[in-house]
Amino acid sequence: MLRCPIDGSRLQLLTEDEVSRINLVLEAGHLRDRLDQRISFPLDAGLLNREANRVYPIRGGIPSLVADEAVDLAEQLFQEVFGG
Repeated sequence: MLRCPIDGSRLQLLTEDEVSRINLVLEAGHLRDRLDQRISFPLDAGLLNREANRVYPIRGGIPSLVADEAVDLAEQLFQEVFGG
């Protein structure tokens, strides 16, 4: 079981649809990591924390659980990606 390195919550795998939506936002240049650096490589998959405000990228089948590489989902961005 994988856990968020920031808050210790369980991580769940994003659906393919959620990954596609995140990648669309990424292509538009709207995604940044916790260090405020623009994310330029699409996600193959991702892990979402319990609060649904942080995504850890999976690329090449390898999850990156480095806290600074997490994508923080602002409220507006969350609504864009998850429709909620």
